[in-house]
Amino acid sequence: MKYISAILLALFIIPIYAQTNKKIYDIIDNVSAERIKKDIKTLADFGTRHTLSDTLSETRGIGAARRWIKNEFESISENCDNCLDIFYQKDLVKKGENDRITKDVWVVNVVAIQKGTKYPNRYIIMSGDIDSRVSDPNNFTSDSPGANDNASGMAGAIEAARVLSKYKFESSIIYVGLSGEEQGLFGGKGFANYAKENNWDVIGVLNNDMIGNIKGVDGVIDNRTFRIFSEPVPPTETEKQRKSRRFYGGEVDGISRQLARYVYKTTKTYMPEMNPMMVYRLDRFGRGGHHRPFNDVGFPGIRIMEAHENYTQQHQDIRTENGINYGDTFEHVNFDYAKKLTTVNAITMASLASAPPAPITLGIGGIVEPSVKLKWSPVEGTKGYKIYWRDTTSPTWGHSRYVGNDTEFTLEGIVIDNFYFGVVSVDENGFESVVVFPNQIIRN
Repeated sequence: MKYISAILLALFIIPIYAQTNKKIYDIIDNVSAERIKKDIKTLADFGTRHTLSDTLSETRGIGAARRWIKNEFESISENCDNCLDIFYQKDLVKKGENDRITKDVWVVNVVAIQKGTKYPNRYIIMSGDIDSRVSDPNNFTSDSPGANDNASGMAGAIEAARVLSKYKFESSIIYVGLSGEEQGLFGGKGFANYAKENNWDVIGVLNNDMIGNIKGVDGVIDNRTFRIFSEPVPPTETEKQRKSRRFYGGEVDGISRQLARYVYKTTKTYMPEMNPMMVYRLDRFGRGGHHRPFNDVGFPGIRIMEAHENYTQQHQDIRTENGINYGDTFEHVNFDYAKKLTTVNAITMASLASAPPAPITLGIGGIVEPSVKLKWSPVEGTKGYKIYWRDTTSPTWGHSRYVGNDTEFTLEGIVIDNFYFGVVSVDENGFESVVVFPNQIIRN
């Protein structure tokens, strides 16, 4: 009996997680904790990377840090036959923009673009923050190594570039260091607007902010769990879309939430030892991160970060009080954990950049019928399509069916009222697009 149960369990799981690709395992094997450690140390040793700090010194301040990041991207590009387009993207932020901007400052992002071979205007973005801070957000002179917040995320983006630049992908990948996060998310805002102005098709933003701590202030030590923050629906949705959600569902099925599920599924497929924790929230309670400006203009974006934060090491002056060492210093970072979360990003981007675009439209019908009907727009060059469905209370897609090249299908015996549905495009190697949620109603 136990063998029959095992077979049934395997049959249930295989349709979701069986498809794997050797390239992704090679990417996992090539991410280096030692290189990440070295980069975090270099970034921490700039003393402070505060947005308003020194820009002329070669050894201290945000200017030196961003030049070093650009040089690293350039070295990576030299090793892949100049496969990266590297540049500064900057915006002038005026004094008084908020109470953390005490003087006019250029907020400068460092960008490296790996162009896609088939869909060069489709972009997947991995970001880390360059800047750091101490207890006083306006103190731009004191030592602020920012080893975990956020040299870890920045080092992860650099390492992902090293690894993924060895491959070619159909869609473009961007590795970016964003500035001005601690002063008001200015770097993300500037780069999101830059993407809109250039009509980029941004299909995913992976914001990495603190990916190196495993010892939480709550006493928990955990080197496998990480959080994926995502907003439920875009703030740019129309009134018509909002009203439609009220009657047809989709309150937790916006484009950022589907991206979060993609990260979850990719991780569980290729790194089953990891525990991705989907958090149904834009960010931590009352706090913000650099994915938000991308969400604000309608792009799908999520935050990937450690599960257990230690607040004695965040936004703190370096000091010792009551036997506690305060400050975001190098010795607190767990480099193997930073490697794991960097790898999560790398395999997600590699999978998504290898996949065809998702269908633009997906119609659904089956009101007062025993079966659900789905019809979607064709995607040129795709091998086929897969339908996903799940219980309405399930955080992740629980069932799937591959339907070949058909662009409409009826799931017999599946009642529309009891599940949520979606469709992905699939290429010849099994790489899938992000799930598209129904956006049209098929009338009987």
